Amino acid sequence: MKNITQHTGKIRLIERMPQSRNGNPRYLCAIMDSSYQDLGWTFRTQVDSSHGYEVPNYFNSDIDVTVTIGTHYGNTTLNSISKA
Repeated sequence: MKNITQHTGKIRLIERMPQSRNGNPRYLCAIMDSSYQDLGWTFRTQVDSSHGYEVPNYFNSDIDVTVTIGTHYGNTTLNSISKA
């Protein structure tokens, strides 16, 4: 993974993507900056990663999270997630 950046804010669901061949969930999400209402970065969860099971816990909640996202095969992809 290249070009890794760190962002803090709230996670919003954009779209549930087709599951992987092994049946694991995938999501297209956005991290919305808590200080700016309309500023955000979109990313997707990795194929066959445990992030597909962890990310839905933060959808539409008041919990701020810190994520690192990077470029993986030309797509912006979630690298790590933790509570802020």
